[in-house]
Amino acid sequence: MPRKLIKKYMPDEHRFRSHRTLSWLGDHLHDPNLFHLTRKSVSRAAMVGIFCAFLPIPLQMLAAAIIAVIARSNLPISVSLVWLTNPLTMPPVFYFAYLVGSQILGAPVKPVVFEFSLHSLGAEISAVWWPLLLGSVLCGLVFSLLGYAAVQLFWIRHVHNSWKKRHRERKNRK
Repeated sequence: MPRKLIKKYMPDEHRFRSHRTLSWLGDHLHDPNLFHLTRKSVSRAAMVGIFCAFLPIPLQMLAAAIIAVIARSNLPISVSLVWLTNPLTMPPVFYFAYLVGSQILGAPVKPVVFEFSLHSLGAEISAVWWPLLLGSVLCGLVFSLLGYAAVQLFWIRHVHNSWKKRHRERKNRK
């Protein structure tokens, strides 16, 4: 795994742990899995981050951070993967999740007519809320499990290839 590249962009764990706004988390931030780059902690981070990215809620990053601490996954990677759904990707991702939820519930897909008013926004959200929530949770589960498996397989393949390369280099030196 490209640890050096990832480590270069990760925050300093000691500075992060001693930050005064995070003091309420206490000893929970002292788990080594929250900042170490191991196959288990990074694959869990992919699962947590991708799942939270599909949640149609505000403060997705906070939800990812809390779940990362509970799941003992890499905290910075969990939180950063939430940005898979950013202002550019959110509309198609959540529309896809809405379609999945509508299909499962057997509800008709309603055309979205958006006006810039609070009343219109409230009416549209109440009409699509359950299919969107169900589709988001299901898509989040499926894609997070795929992300977990992909990181596991990529990591194992990378380690295997590194071992083969080292073995070839040793063989060539003899």
